[in-house]
Amino acid sequence: MLRLRSWATPLVVGSFALMSISGVLMFFHLNTDLSKGLHEWAGFVLVAGAVAHLVQNWRAFTTYLKRPAAVTILGLGAVMTAVSVLPIGATGAPDAVRPLLASVGSAPVPVLAELTGQSADQVIAELVAAGYSGVTEESSVKALVGEDIGAQVNALAAVFAE
Repeated sequence: MLRLRSWATPLVVGSFALMSISGVLMFFHLNTDLSKGLHEWAGFVLVAGAVAHLVQNWRAFTTYLKRPAAVTILGLGAVMTAVSVLPIGATGAPDAVRPLLASVGSAPVPVLAELTGQSADQVIAELVAAGYSGVTEESSVKALVGEDIGAQVNALAAVFAE
């Protein structure tokens, strides 16, 4: 059986290198679907390698916990990780999609009809069938459901359904 030391550190270094490069590409929006997928899967590989590395070097790791700077850094990392999973800030549609949804959601029925290749009467019928009342040619999805992007997407789905 291979010893942890023979593969744990190279696994951490290799997956860290892949995640670093792909993470920088993602930050500058230069990534591809492949690099994004590799970045995500390399995260799992990095975790496995880090756990093995930690097991192999447990005694040395515990000595770090006696140093205030190390405890502070680890504590900040734990706090930042906890905060990162809280539902704070904008959620839902990606930034690039939000303006598109806002425009389409504010469009009156004739514009939606044009976008879907239907008549205005067909769009009105689909919205009414989906449970929206008071739909006229002057109506917009935003006027029917309000500011909630999720509700607007649901209404637009009724219109754009195939």
